[in-house]
Amino acid sequence: MSKIPEDLAEARRSIDNLDAALIHLLAERFKITQRVGQIKATQDLPAADPNREAQQVQRLRALAEESQLDPEFAEKVVTFIMTEVVRHHDQIRDEGRTSS
Repeated sequence: MSKIPEDLAEARRSIDNLDAALIHLLAERFKITQRVGQIKATQDLPAADPNREAQQVQRLRALAEESQLDPEFAEKVVTFIMTEVVRHHDQIRDEGRTSS
């Protein structure tokens, strides 16, 4: 295997650092959304909130555009995350029903 140029190695280290930060941010986000799911379950609120989700997609698409990130890509990522959150909220609600 040939030696990797130092500028490439440096760029890869930066990418690795950003990937780690993204994972840590997602972990924190999901900790908070778990709490939201618990609140929704105790208040008998639906797992999904289509109005909130639509607002978030709009807001994050605008942020993506401002950041010169493809808004279609940003929407796909956000939609995937929100789908997982709703799935978790459904699980929390269902677990609460079976433990009652």
